[in-house]
Amino acid sequence: MAGILGMEGLSTAQVQEELRRGGRFVVFEYCVSFLVATMRRSSDVYFVRAGQGTFSLSFGYTLLSLLLGWWGIPWGFIYTPRCLATNLLGGKDVTEQVVPSLLAPRYDPSLGY
Repeated sequence: MAGILGMEGLSTAQVQEELRRGGRFVVFEYCVSFLVATMRRSSDVYFVRAGQGTFSLSFGYTLLSLLLGWWGIPWGFIYTPRCLATNLLGGKDVTEQVVPSLLAPRYDPSLGY
């Protein structure tokens, strides 16, 4: 479960319960442009608990895109609104891609298999 923000201290059973109640895994997008070069990237994966809003999680990525996304021609004008829309609508839901890896059996060196 390492590498997913917002899951610190939660057991797999607790995460499954949150997912059952409506929790999800999301990524946010950001766009940075340098006149002729535009980069569109995704954030780390965030675990959003049931009932938790995403505005505070997406704010930095949204602000970065607002300030630095528009300056690339032509892709800045194309990617920036897409990134903003994704973030303002709660991020891109990647729950279906993340859950199988969380539930996969893990190697335990103390067991030897």
